[in-house]
Amino acid sequence: MKMIVGLGNIGPQYKQTRHNTGFMTVDQFAEKNDLTFTTRKMEAKLAEGFLNGEKLLLVKPTTFMNESGRAVGPLMDYYDLDLDDLIVVYDDMDLPLSKIRLRQKGSAGGHNGIRSLIAHLGTDKFNRIRVGVDHPSKSSVVDYVLGKFTKDQAPLFEQGMDEAVTALEEWTAGKSFSDLMNQFN
Repeated sequence: MKMIVGLGNIGPQYKQTRHNTGFMTVDQFAEKNDLTFTTRKMEAKLAEGFLNGEKLLLVKPTTFMNESGRAVGPLMDYYDLDLDDLIVVYDDMDLPLSKIRLRQKGSAGGHNGIRSLIAHLGTDKFNRIRVGVDHPSKSSVVDYVLGKFTKDQAPLFEQGMDEAVTALEEWTAGKSFSDLMNQFN
């Protein structure tokens, strides 16, 4: 079984915000692969199915961003998954719009959702896809990440999200994360 986690905040006020990049990416992946979020378990919304002969679990924590690990850690234990079977997708202000970066380990880099995952998984060694949302030029960081993409930003964001979905599809088809890093970074 493989698990794909999208990070974000629950609630209509956060829909389509930069900080919900992980949710939006996982939603697009689900839609392209006819998977539906129908289950709630351990503080998360889940979509389950089979893809390329492998059981797949899509996860959107319902704990809010800063407590994402509270949902993901117990799900990893419940399904007895190895860290190699996990990918986390999230927003990154240090990357320009339309860019993605894949990593296998590393610090939280100021991202509270990743900080929570590291605390609950007990390691910083897990696969990640960072999707660029650019850095605010004038607004505060909080206002920026909780804001929506501008009309000019939206097409560039869509390009990055599409590339992240392609990476996820190739991973679920059996391509190693190392090979994906070479391909997409």
